Order: sequence, then structure tokens, then C-alpha cells
Amino acid sequence: MLEEKVLKTLQKYDLIENGNNIVICVSGGPDSMALLNVLYSLKQQKQIEANLVVAHVNHGIRKEAEEETKYVEDFCKEKEISCFVKREKVEELAKKQKIGVEEAGRKLRYEFFEEVAKKFTNVKIATAHNANDNSETVLMNLIRGSGLTGLKGIEVKREKYIRPLIECEREEIEEYCKEKKLDPKYDKSNEENIYTRNKVRNILIPLLKREFNPNIVTSLNRMSQIIKEENGYIQKQVEEIYKKVCIKEHLQEDIEQGTKEILGNEAIEQNIQSKNQIELDLKKFNAQEKVIKNRLVLYTINKLLGTSQNIEMIHITDIIKLCENNIGNKYLTPNKKIKILVNKGKIFFQKIK
Repeated sequence: MLEEKVLKTLQKYDLIENGNNIVICVSGGPDSMALLNVLYSLKQQKQIEANLVVAHVNHGIRKEAEEETKYVEDFCKEKEISCFVKREKVEELAKKQKIGVEEAGRKLRYEFFEEVAKKFTNVKIATAHNANDNSETVLMNLIRGSGLTGLKGIEVKREKYIRPLIECEREEIEEYCKEKKLDPKYDKSNEENIYTRNKVRNILIPLLKREFNPNIVTSLNRMSQIIKEENGYIQKQVEEIYKKVCIKEHLQEDIEQGTKEILGNEAIEQNIQSKNQIELDLKKFNAQEKVIKNRLVLYTINKLLGTSQNIEMIHITDIIKLCENNIGNKYLTPNKKIKILVNKGKIFFQKIK
């Protein structure tokens, strides 16, 4: 049943094309082992035509880590699947980078997945996010006060990343592992209620199931799907409005001259670090509804930086106020990567090195 379900998801969302190289992100746990085995089985049945490779990261935190790495390597060897392994002491890495261990681990994993992907052409990167992960993400974002973008949950595909298990619940995945005798390795740290996700997974969702809705995971995923569809429609409108509001998208060589015209020679030295820049028409921007303004700010930042991560509602509100007040030469730096400046009827989004 799980293999049929995954195949339907692959077909419904066009996740895999013939000739793809699929980098499968495998930890050795139930979700990733089920994903690996399902894709391998579908390939053997000629339901998909793709080359499978595995990317595995050993975080060097738990004593079981080496055992898990060996398990993944042995499984791949038996199935004749290329396996790429990265070993790193994540706790030490987190201290060096002055970030949390969880964030350091995630950053390391995705950097390695990209590194492996560069070895191939026509690549998709498959992660083992499932329906439970999606429902947890939706709840976490709801608790944080997220807007529609957060409540749409985990995307089934984003650029080269695909999530073939996104419509499968954790119980059926674990049942599949038993049925296929995969003997996955369980990360005991998932039972420790230290991180927010573990608290949502181990405390909040069981409470909601028990006291309010036994089908809470299904309900949250249904809501997530509705929001994805509505969000997609709004996003298309924003993209069309952006085309009308955007004056110019500068490349690096345009920046110096553009800054000189706006602020004079003195300001060039302060802004020369900008890698590129987007100019919006201030009057047209201010004429939009607030919900569109919010989206335009996020869309422009994402277009410039490739991400809008760490841009929160308070930043967006401040940027909109800056534009409404229209005081020349005032600027905001919501983070170390971007500067927003209002001057002479234009809004300048500048990327900082």
C-alpha cells in the first residue's frame, strides 16, 4: 500500500522525470529507510526510471551514530546504490558558528546534500518528510503566529527538492518497515522533549488526538493543502503586481552608478558592498492593499537573497511604515544581508555582502 501511495504522489505532483539522478537523504531511521526502499522497489518494478544515490550525514553526537552509518552503507552495498557519507562533530561546529546544535545539524545536512547533487546532472533531492512532519510544522508555525505562508506547511516540491512521503503518515511508514524487515535505526533523542518539534510531536499532538480530534494529523494536512492552493493563487497575483511595481533589477555593475545618482559620492563607500539591488516604485507600492504590500516585501527579498528566512512580521511592518512615511535617506536593515532604503520616490532593496 505504501509503495502505491508514494507512486500516486510522484505522479500527481510530477516529482520524478525519466533519467533523473535522485539524491536520497538517508539517516537510517524509519522514514528515510522507507523512502529509500520504496524508490528502489519502484525502480525495480520499472515504475520509475532514475538513478538512485544516497547521502548520509553522521553528526557525531550519539554513540550509535557509527552503527547507523554502517547500517546505511551496508544496505546500499547490498542494493548496489552509491552512498556518500559525511562525518562531522556537529556540537563543535555549532560552537564555532555560534548557533544551536539543531540549526548547525540542519545547515550541515543541506550543504552536504547540495554537494552530492553537484556531482550529477538532472538532479532531484528526495527528503523523507511525511504527513506527520507536515502537521507538526503547521502547528509550530501556528504557535509562532505565522501567516498563510507558514500554515501551508512543507512543500511537496521546491526547486530540486521533493518529498515523496508527504502524504504518508508515520504509522503506515513504520508498518511498512516491519513488513519489509528493514530494521531501521531509531534516534532516541526524538523522545527527549528538549526541542519544540519534539514537544509538539510527543506532547501536543497526542493531547489533541486524545481530547479533541483523533484524526488531527489528517485534518491539519487537509487544512495545509487548502492553504497551499489559496496561497498559490495570491502569490500569482503578487507576481503580476511586482512586474508593475518593479522599476529595475540591478546587477552588481549597476550598483555603483545607481547609488551615486541617488545619494552622491560619499554614500558609494557605504553601499559598495551591495551585490545587487531591486528598485520598486514607491507610489505604486503604497497604493496596494496591506496584504499585497506584505507579500511584495517578502517576494522582493526572496528574489534578491534567494530566501526570506528570518524576515518576520515586525520587519515587514517596519518596512511598510518606512515606505508610507516617505522620509528620504532613511533605511532599515532587518538582518545583516539586506538594506531597505526609501529615496526620491523609490524603494531600494540592496543585498549586503
